[in-house]
Formats: sequence, structure tokens, C-alpha cells
Amino acid sequence: MSGMLERSEVVAMLATYRDRRPDQVPEAIDSLELAWLIHQVEQRYGALDIDDGAIARMSTVTGALDVLRDLKIGSARE
Repeated sequence: MSGMLERSEVVAMLATYRDRRPDQVPEAIDSLELAWLIHQVEQRYGALDIDDGAIARMSTVTGALDVLRDLKIGSARE
């Protein structure tokens, strides 16, 4: 999906939490990792408008990617 956030980008952002390699990032995302991911996304792409239901869906890498794509977070740098 050109122009859309890629799974590898989400994993790379999560890997920066606790200084891990991307292959060390599990599918499940805990609450601190989620806070870190949201912070990283906002630093790169601007403020997010995420409701509680969307946050609840972000308990896995796949769920986080789905939510971020639903929000049309792209990979292009501004």
C-alpha cells in the first residue's frame, strides 16, 4: 500500500522502546508500549485524534497498524 504506514514502521517505532531489535518486538502491545507508540507517531506525523475504542483495538501490532491506517497516517515525511 503505497503512501500508507507499513507494519515494519510500526515495529521499528516499538523497537525503540527498551532499545530492542525489530525481531524482538512481540505481537502483543502492553500499555507502556502503546503510550510510546502513540508518542512516536505524534512526533513524526502530528497530533492524533484517537477515541477509546480505537485505543482498545491497539493491543497488538496488527491492531495498531489497522487503527493508524484507518486514521490515514502515512509514511511520507513532511
